[in-house]
Amino acid sequence: MGSIGRYIFRTTFGAFLVVLVSVTTLMWITQALRDIDLMTNEGQGILTFVGLTALIIPLLVMIIAPIAFMVAMAYVLNKLATDSELIVMNAAGMPPWHLFRPFLAVGMVVSLLVLAIAAYVSPRCLRELGQWINDIRADLVTRIVQPGRFVPLQSGALTLHIRERLPNGQLLGIFIDDQRDPKERVTFLAEQGDIRSNAGGTSGTFLLLADGSVQRQQTGDRDPNIVQFDKYAFDLSQLSSGTQTTQKYSSRERYLWELYGQKPDDPSLNDRPEQMRAELHDRIIGPLYPLVIAVLTFAYLGAPRTTRQGRTLSLMSAIAAVAILRGSGFVGLLAGTRVPAALLIPYATLIAALVFGYWGISRGVIIEPPAFIVDAITALMERMAVRTARLTGQTR
Repeated sequence: MGSIGRYIFRTTFGAFLVVLVSVTTLMWITQALRDIDLMTNEGQGILTFVGLTALIIPLLVMIIAPIAFMVAMAYVLNKLATDSELIVMNAAGMPPWHLFRPFLAVGMVVSLLVLAIAAYVSPRCLRELGQWINDIRADLVTRIVQPGRFVPLQSGALTLHIRERLPNGQLLGIFIDDQRDPKERVTFLAEQGDIRSNAGGTSGTFLLLADGSVQRQQTGDRDPNIVQFDKYAFDLSQLSSGTQTTQKYSSRERYLWELYGQKPDDPSLNDRPEQMRAELHDRIIGPLYPLVIAVLTFAYLGAPRTTRQGRTLSLMSAIAAVAILRGSGFVGLLAGTRVPAALLIPYATLIAALVFGYWGISRGVIIEPPAFIVDAITALMERMAVRTARLTGQTR
């Protein structure tokens, strides 16, 4: 790779990193706002919130990287065309494939990045995310000890409220509403309480209530039964979601080698076999997208042009072609969970795009939309210009 190739490689890779970091950060913020309840409802700190939400970044990178690479390629090729460097290199006799090499090198780097994330990094982070969330939800001491707030547990079937927490850890003004049994509703009121582990020689976590009452009302009865008590041990260990003996992983949490040859009777399988099959094909074709996008984008934008309008139409065509490529891949994988033959759609579109791009680069042709599409776009832009001029008062 000569000096021109190294220059194109550095420029393209730098633009790719800028686009990838910018878009990933934006997407991460939008996803992180959906989990803001970790601080509001679960009582976690800002560091825990940032750490948890950051575990989805590899998944976002895996999805965004091919598109970011296409944007970087379009930027560099448009810059070379604007500075007339494409025309000069073409006039000097440089073959298209020689100019394409640095873009292909960047595409291979992006493909390796996507492959590493798809095979190991993303499943590993998603596993850590799921385990971390389970640990937080299982930490009942952290969840319950939130004075002045009604804390729902077990999908709202159990509600707890604490008026105050003393510096020594003692709880005051305890309210518990238990509706887990559809035949009976139980309400506890206590002046004070303490959270204890292994109370009375038994294993588990208990909330020891003192100086209170328990109200039990059977379904269909109008009057409840109220019993006063001096001490009562309310079992908290049964509320923990972290007592599962077998950790179940979804298809996205599986490593690439675990998706291959998955047994339907695997006790750790959390998704249906058809979902695992679609995920396997998604992991396989994911690293191929940057390479095919490189060929397709260069076929549309790599040929020298002398008019700005031609570059604009070719850029729009390249964006549409990549959108169709990615969209058909998503549709094929989604439909593949019901119709296995639909899993061939992503492979067919990848092969078709690769053949089309290879043909365009080898022939050195300028790929542009058909004449009727160009005429329609030109007419639409003229009408919009006239209407805009009328609205701004530039014409009478």
